[in-house]
Amino acid sequence: MLRLGALMAMILVSGSVLASAKCPAHPKGEWMKESDARAKIEAQGYHIKKFKVDGNCYEIYGTNKDGKKAEVYFDTKTLDIVKSEIGK
Repeated sequence: MLRLGALMAMILVSGSVLASAKCPAHPKGEWMKESDARAKIEAQGYHIKKFKVDGNCYEIYGTNKDGKKAEVYFDTKTLDIVKSEIGK
C-alpha cells in the first residue's frame, strides 16, 4: 500500500512538471516589462484572460486570433514562444 502511494505521488509530480515550459533564465533586469509584453502579445492576436510569471516564463491563458483556447509560454526577454497549447 505504501509503494502504491509513493508511485501515485511520483506520477502526479511528473505530470505537473511536464505541464510547464523550460524558458531560458535571464537576469530580471533583462526581462521585458510585463506591460510591454502584454501589449506585444495582444498585438499578435491573442486575447489574454490571465497573464502570469511561471518560473522564467511569461505565461498566458486566453484565446488566439482564431478564437481557439490558448495556453502559451513566452521567453521573458525575447518574447519568443517556448511552448504553446492551442485547443480546438
